[in-house]
Amino acid sequence: MTPPPFPALPPLRIGPLTVDTPVVLAPMAGVTNRAFRRLCREHGAGLYVAEMVTSRALVERTPESMRIIAHDPDETPRSVQVYGVDPATVGAAVRLIAAEDRADHVDLNFGCPVPKVARRGGGAALPWKRDLFAAIVQAAVAAADPHGVPVTVKMRTGIDDDHLTYLDAGRTAERAGVAAVALHARTAAQHYSGTADWTAIARLKEHLTVPVLGNGDIWSAEDALAMVEQTGCDGVVVGRGCQGRPWLFADLAAAFAGRSERVRPGLRDVAAAIRRHAELMVEDLGEDRGVRELRKHMAWYLKGYVVGGDLRHRLALVSTLVDLDARLAELDLDQPYPGEAAEGPRGRAGGAKRPILPERWLESCELDEVFAAELREAELSVSGG
Repeated sequence: MTPPPFPALPPLRIGPLTVDTPVVLAPMAGVTNRAFRRLCREHGAGLYVAEMVTSRALVERTPESMRIIAHDPDETPRSVQVYGVDPATVGAAVRLIAAEDRADHVDLNFGCPVPKVARRGGGAALPWKRDLFAAIVQAAVAAADPHGVPVTVKMRTGIDDDHLTYLDAGRTAERAGVAAVALHARTAAQHYSGTADWTAIARLKEHLTVPVLGNGDIWSAEDALAMVEQTGCDGVVVGRGCQGRPWLFADLAAAFAGRSERVRPGLRDVAAAIRRHAELMVEDLGEDRGVRELRKHMAWYLKGYVVGGDLRHRLALVSTLVDLDARLAELDLDQPYPGEAAEGPRGRAGGAKRPILPERWLESCELDEVFAAELREAELSVSGG
């Protein structure tokens, strides 16, 4: 059944930037590298954000951090996401990006729920400490503003249902001068489980004047339209919904332009997308690393299609382009789009997880010296969940 047309939405304005299709690719560690961003751009318009990188790694100019923020020559606007827990370090990292013209937009990560970050008070746990949150956002905006680079914030609704932070954090971020706020409508405790609370996006939109972007449970263009209709948000952020489905951005571009056509690929088209993805990964990372990192995408691409367990297993173990070509040739390439079986949630949602926080973290919204020292240990890797 062809979905009814939806009135075209206006472009998304993020500071001086105009994004004609109000769609943002969420930064995902190990997924939204340069190759995947190009693949998505080949299907539709939007703002495509690079993998999260820590401010400490950027200031130290580690090779991996510089690779993460590298963009194709024709990639525009260029967008990166920075994670940090120290205002001075975050400011220095954003200054490096803006002053050296390495991106047109910087997003700040306050939504990471993974234990290695939350147990030190970083990511989704950090907005609980209001003064620290404000200082980090202010430092980033101050570093980027002289160079005309807009800063945005991506966050969750809070630590758990008893410790919600998004309204206070959203207002604080707006006062600090951010150009937009994105809300993943889950708590850190939910991780990626359960259902996103879109009513929180609507409430945040009521409280802010800067654009509000909604994130959570967008698996199709129709989901995106429903989120905008129900919440009034100015655009959507798509994460797991595009895993193994870069053509989702074509659907989103059509939907937000008020058109009803949707991409429904047969297995031949899916195999071609896998091969194109592999080429781009090899170009960016080399054949050994590129093909190996493609493995995680196989189950996402093949969701819903009839592919034997043995062949699925061997596709998930490919190590060269020759090996990949041989395995793809074994697929029933005449297989049509399987319909509902290929739709819906993707990736590993897991279950709700009690956030592991620093001891006594929730006793106060103010930061003391003990916690300040512990927070500096949160930036342990270049990129993470």
